[in-house]
Amino acid sequence: MQKKAIIFDLDNTIYLVSSIGDRLFQSLFSIITESGEYSGDLDKMKAEIMRRPFQYIAEEFEFSEKLKSACLDHLKHLTFDSTINPVENYETIRDFSCLKFLVTTGFTTLQNSKIEQLGIENDFEKIFIIDPSETAKTKRDIFKKILIDYELKLDEVLVVGDDLNSEIKAAKELGIESVLYDFKSVYSNTENPKVIRNFSELNQYI
Repeated sequence: MQKKAIIFDLDNTIYLVSSIGDRLFQSLFSIITESGEYSGDLDKMKAEIMRRPFQYIAEEFEFSEKLKSACLDHLKHLTFDSTINPVENYETIRDFSCLKFLVTTGFTTLQNSKIEQLGIENDFEKIFIIDPSETAKTKRDIFKKILIDYELKLDEVLVVGDDLNSEIKAAKELGIESVLYDFKSVYSNTENPKVIRNFSELNQYI
């Protein structure tokens, strides 16, 4: 069936966090390193911070309450003020006639600054930012809201993202088709049948 709507993730889907991560998180990494009040490997932690919401990382690496509070206060006010380049062939989605939504998890101010620097505000019908410091809602909740608000059937929607345990899982739980964006071929053995390495490949699933 021809899709009437596509829901996109932001981080590591529309752009690669690794392209800005060192600059973006330099001050955060300094706070963590100077404190030392965590468990586990620092380099692994830094890599995970570029992949998943901070709250999950703080729990996994057993941040002290003092360090967690300092990091959260820092991240709530953090912005990125340099141009960000989207992934290769991102612009092809602008030719899709269906509705397009952006659903991202992160701190509101930071996510808004990244969206602005990418210059993608006008590419989407609506943009949803799920800030775990402000709401208990998940991507699954937002997907359901989109279905209801825009009177969409499950088979009329496609979810595109890089995280099997976030947007891909939420789509599967709701019965929505999904496409895994796997630029680096990390998930070579994934059970997800639809995988793209480049946005030019997305058209075959619309």
